[in-house]
Amino acid sequence: MWEWQRSQGLPVFRFALHALIVFILTLLTQIGGIAYLLAMAVSRAWGLQRFLEKLTIFLLCYAGATIAASLAAPILGRVPLSCVAGAADRLVVRSPIYCLLNRNYVTSDVRDLAMALAAHMDKEFPGTITVALDANFPFVNGFPLLPHLSHVDGKKLDFAYYYKDVDGAFLNGATRSPIGYFAFEQPAPGDELPCEGRNDWLTTRWNFDALQPLFPAYRIEEQRTSAAIGWLTSEGVTRFGLQKIFIEPHLKNALGITDGHVRFQGCRAARHDDHIHIQVD
Repeated sequence: MWEWQRSQGLPVFRFALHALIVFILTLLTQIGGIAYLLAMAVSRAWGLQRFLEKLTIFLLCYAGATIAASLAAPILGRVPLSCVAGAADRLVVRSPIYCLLNRNYVTSDVRDLAMALAAHMDKEFPGTITVALDANFPFVNGFPLLPHLSHVDGKKLDFAYYYKDVDGAFLNGATRSPIGYFAFEQPAPGDELPCEGRNDWLTTRWNFDALQPLFPAYRIEEQRTSAAIGWLTSEGVTRFGLQKIFIEPHLKNALGITDGHVRFQGCRAARHDDHIHIQVD
């Protein structure tokens, strides 16, 4: 009886495991779940049993799906930001991981805005590199790009701040964390703290206090950061339909920003003193 129950339970467990893997891959990459199902079908058709063989098939299927997405997405209204930057490129994506996870897609208007911002910064401060972070998935409006709450339609993009070292020297293309996120600019005593005292249980406003000592002691380079935001709130608005910029209030105040397009994102959304969020109409 025990052996029969065990034999009956194994298929259920395997099905649940595969379903969980498909769910996680879809959540992380949008197309990874489809690639996994295709790899399972190929492995079964070819009679593959070894883990490395199945993994190789999955990686090939995922690479093929990623290439196919980059070709199909522009037809449906989104274009990829390239993670391969040349020496002359002034707009770069912070890490290849964004392209590997298909998080680098925007509408053509947002791409043009990002390239124009980078060109402006290079003109004002020759050689300056502008760093892009999370964008959107290639397909389907409303599909969540976790942990972001609004990156669902190709019209949102995050930029890294511009940084300097402890001696005040500009660090071109550098970010405090390897992926550009979670290394926060901590507010000083007396700064505006709109979420002070709140204990929301459903929130992505994580502080990651344990991580903060691990990041280098870079600081925001005020001159370039202010110039970038100034361009976004002027040319970005008039030429590209920029609607909102999210920055933490203490940084907005420290940088002397008064433009109404620069707003607080709310206490349930992620902190924005590690990156700049922009969105267009």
